[in-house]
Amino acid sequence: MTALHLRGTILPAGEPADLWVLGDRITFDRPSGPATTIADGGFLIPGLVDAHAHAGHDEAMRFHPGRFAAAGREYAAAGTTLLRLPGHRSPIPDELRTDPTLPRLITAGRWLAWSGLANLEDLHTPVDSAELARIAVAEAAANDGWCKTYGDWEPFETATPLAVLREVVDAVHAAGYRVAVHCQTAEGTANAVQAGVDSIEHAWYLTDELLSTLAARGGAITPTGTVASGWLPDVRTKPEGPRKSWFIEGYEGLRRSVVEAHEMGVRVLAGTDSTDVAGDVVAEIEWLVECGLSPADALAAASWGAREYLGRPGLVEGAPADIVVYPADPRLAPNVLRHPQYVILKGRSPY
Repeated sequence: MTALHLRGTILPAGEPADLWVLGDRITFDRPSGPATTIADGGFLIPGLVDAHAHAGHDEAMRFHPGRFAAAGREYAAAGTTLLRLPGHRSPIPDELRTDPTLPRLITAGRWLAWSGLANLEDLHTPVDSAELARIAVAEAAANDGWCKTYGDWEPFETATPLAVLREVVDAVHAAGYRVAVHCQTAEGTANAVQAGVDSIEHAWYLTDELLSTLAARGGAITPTGTVASGWLPDVRTKPEGPRKSWFIEGYEGLRRSVVEAHEMGVRVLAGTDSTDVAGDVVAEIEWLVECGLSPADALAAASWGAREYLGRPGLVEGAPADIVVYPADPRLAPNVLRHPQYVILKGRSPY
């Protein structure tokens, strides 16, 4: 077997080194056999991560394997080699999981929601309180150790009760798995944090007290800020009223919460909330920088930091071979991330 050889500055450590790719593994020990040098210089990072993606769905949220494959190849070509999918209409076929040209996956199974939430029936799976915990455990077990549920849906409607969320979280944690929860109202977010969830998706209306609680147990937020910022211009044109205020206050509070969360020790994850196409992970990194994170910390949210939280290694001995090479230091300027020199995915360099 001919190894691939790369020489460059390894991030986040910032030290120059040589590494080799043997099959689908990284080694820092020179192999005895032949090696082909494909990168000499530049900066090497673990592949980018979209921590909140729903790729492969059409406008009616029906899953199409062909759409998923097209989005996955677009992700990979841009340097994103790991997707967390917190909610999917149907199981991902094995041939897509193992396709060497598609990103690795962390799936969470179906979108699950307490049946008392308003206006959710057409999008997600409503489940009675008595069954929600059991089904959540089953989805986590059948996928990659995560399940996804909802702290709320429509503003000004009843949020998922704290007792219901706590039952789900306790059952999932007892089975050794983790819970991601959609949160965009003050009540839903408060209930989710107090219930002990692992990852707050969208993460609106976080207070310092809630962030402190989340930080104390090593929790995470996935802001998905570029989606909301894209809607903001249209929202600003709407007549004044409670719904407009809810959106604007929630979004502006989110921008503040991103920096506060990072400073308090909450893990910030970059997620695009993509559905039918590949998400723009670099745009999400740029949005985190606009909120006030340093370029290095924003990049960590979409690379080595996200991988650590999700239980996936970075560029270390024996790690799966997902590597992106850039001509300049992406910790200094996120725009560098739009021009990878090389992408190695699953030990291969098809891009």
